[in-house]
Amino acid sequence: QLQLVESGGGLVQPGGSLTLSCAASGFTLETWAIGWFRQAPGKEREGVSWVSKRGGRTNYADSVKGRFTVSRDNAKSTVYLQADSLQPEDTAVYYCAASDRDLPLFGLSEGYYTYWGQGTQVTVSS
Repeated sequence: QLQLVESGGGLVQPGGSLTLSCAASGFTLETWAIGWFRQAPGKEREGVSWVSKRGGRTNYADSVKGRFTVSRDNAKSTVYLQADSLQPEDTAVYYCAASDRDLPLFGLSEGYYTYWGQGTQVTVSS
């Protein structure tokens, strides 16, 4: 059974950092592009970042560009989202999702993805 499990969320002060992980099981990760999304209370889910199947290409939302870095270790079946300089507006549930297509143009669009994790909460507050 294909499964994505996020971890690494938590409470962090403004300016702090977190590393989110997305662990895949039940499938070969290198055959799937991975996206990160987030949903804040009362808001729609938004695309945050995308990484190609082999990790050579990435894409970011303007709101996180320069602060977040996506990477992947296919040997460990894990994708990471390094979130630095976190601000209160980054507070949200963060999700990873998998797509079998390597299309960066659509990487921040929900409809591009087939499988989703259950999410991990990130709270940025002093």
